Amino acid sequence: MSEFHDLFERGEKNTAYAQYFDGQSYLKTLSGNANVHVANVTFEPGCRNHWHIHHATKGGGQILLCVAGRGWYQEWGKGPVEMTPGTVIVIPPEVKHWHGAAKDSWFSHLAVEVPGENTSNEWCESVEPRAPFA
Repeated sequence: MSEFHDLFERGEKNTAYAQYFDGQSYLKTLSGNANVHVANVTFEPGCRNHWHIHHATKGGGQILLCVAGRGWYQEWGKGPVEMTPGTVIVIPPEVKHWHGAAKDSWFSHLAVEVPGENTSNEWCESVEPRAPFA
């Protein structure tokens, strides 16, 4: 396993959303009361979130900025994309996807919630079967 140096504070165990993750994640809000929500999400090796969709009638979506470790992002019906420090993923609203750590690496990304109208998040099924790349 490679050495892991997170640029931002790891934060507390992500208990609020634990039911939507397979494995342990950590969450640290960075933006406070800003109009744009930014959080550092850290995943232990092999941890990933469930399939989910960011809904919006206008604007919305999410931007992921990998800041440490190695992880994966995948959109429904497409192949996985490896994420390493510097990788930027722009996720339009209404796109079903998941993201998380590689099985042998911690992983951290900044999650930027793009402002929009009538935004909501729909959590779906766990990512199964466990993919060999994860």
